[in-house]
Amino acid sequence: MDKTITQGGGTLFYRDTGSGAPVLLVHGFAEDGAVWDEVAAGLESGCRVLVPDLPGSGRSSLPVEETSMESLAAALKELLDKEGIDRCVMIGHSMGGYVMLAFAERYPESLLAFGFFSSTAYADSEEKKAGRQKSIAFIRQHGAAPYIRQSTPNLFAEATREKRPELVEDMIRRYSGFDPASLEAYLEAMMRRPDRRQVLEKSAVPVLLIIGEKDPLLPLEQSLQQAHLPRIADVRLLPTAGHMGMLEDGETGGRIIQSFVNFIVYL
Repeated sequence: MDKTITQGGGTLFYRDTGSGAPVLLVHGFAEDGAVWDEVAAGLESGCRVLVPDLPGSGRSSLPVEETSMESLAAALKELLDKEGIDRCVMIGHSMGGYVMLAFAERYPESLLAFGFFSSTAYADSEEKKAGRQKSIAFIRQHGAAPYIRQSTPNLFAEATREKRPELVEDMIRRYSGFDPASLEAYLEAMMRRPDRRQVLEKSAVPVLLIIGEKDPLLPLEQSLQQAHLPRIADVRLLPTAGHMGMLEDGETGGRIIQSFVNFIVYL
């Protein structure tokens, strides 16, 4: 079911399907909730699945106030409160993982567990920040569509680009109309976000890490370095996936999340 709630003069759009333990799937940068379609379809028979478009993405409007990981996390808390959900399992992809960590830091009592899907608790390095500044300058000069076309192929494993080019082209088509102001706001917010490894270290709930073994943005070694931080960690590799594992191997990703939720429910 498609739903909306009013937030700060704008609207937050989300999908609410299935029944069972609540699972909230948070998409990443320059995406919307549709990237989770295959994963969500695999979860609906055993979970209640909530998939928002983050403020500024898809059918959700960009808030007037400054965008931050914390403000995006607060929007998710409002969604859960509206639905009367006290605790959920939250899974965040890429930037969605940064939002999830901000949520875990501020609202730990609202989580049964949480998980990364190709994401990290580390802050941006200076090199990464410089790259984001270049992206902002490019978007301001050329617009969103050329930026999406240039950056999207780099999200996928090399084998995916070669054998399934239609997957890459579909994502480019879908998001070429992205609001440039939202892209800039997200890039700025990602640069400002702090290192949140302590959230993993202090977590009282289990943490799932789904890692694309061929991820060109997050080296496998760096992803594995954070796996020892939580007290309870479930680490799963997608051997053929890059950064977009929910598109490259969504069926396996869905099974991993379902297995993790079953573990949480029966703890």
